[in-house]
Parts: sequence; structure tokens; C-alpha cells
Amino acid sequence: MKKSSIILIVIIAIAIAMILVIYTDSSTYSTFTEAKEKKTEIYVVGVLNKQKDLHYDPVKDANHFSFYMYDNDSTECQVVFNGSKPQDIERSEQIVLTGKMEGGVFHASKILMKCPSKYNQDQMEVIETTSTPATASVN
Repeated sequence: MKKSSIILIVIIAIAIAMILVIYTDSSTYSTFTEAKEKKTEIYVVGVLNKQKDLHYDPVKDANHFSFYMYDNDSTECQVVFNGSKPQDIERSEQIVLTGKMEGGVFHASKILMKCPSKYNQDQMEVIETTSTPATASVN
């Protein structure tokens, strides 16, 4: 076999592998009900329940934020985020969470908010927040 043929086969194999990785990693949005059944990290999309209080006390614990959210099936669930409260979460029109269910509480590792843009009425502003990893304090 010629060197050019071998190189072409290797390039095609790498391209096929990249396509498979992209498609197997892409996830669809789930609901809180599906999150209770699965033990893996999933994406849940929904809206903030503005009737209930947001719990964030930076003096007590700056890396603990919790709130209630409705998913696309109108199922309400408490969400706990190990990070600071995202700015303008109250203005968000839609929230996408990455995380998993532990007990009856959804523990989010990332929060992606879709907020109305303050500059253009017809456009959306997207804000992403990730949780801070827990660190051990040394005294």
C-alpha cells in the first residue's frame, strides 16, 4: 500500500471517531422525573418558581444557593447549587441545569440562564455559571 493511502485511511478513521464522540456526548433535555431514575449527570431545562424564596446567605455560606424550579413537565423541584448566586437569576426566562438528583433534591454543577437582553428587545442574553469545587480549609 502507498503511504498516501495509509494516511488517508488514518484521517478517515480519526474523522469517524470524532463524529462518534460528538454524537454520544450530546444529550437531550430531561425532566426531574427522569433525573430521579438516572444516576448520571443530565441536563434539565425549566423556569424559576418566582413564588418561592431564593436561599442565599453569603455570610453563612457563600457557596450554597438553593431555589425551586419547574421543568418542562411543570414538575417542581428544589435545586441546590454549590456556588454563589448567579446575577440576575430572577430575570431569567429559562434555566438549563447540569447536574444529578440526590434524594429529592437536584444538585446542579452548572447553571445556564437565558435572560432578556438589556440592549435589544428581540434578543436573548445567555449567562453560564459553574459551581466551585469544594476545597479543604487549612487552619
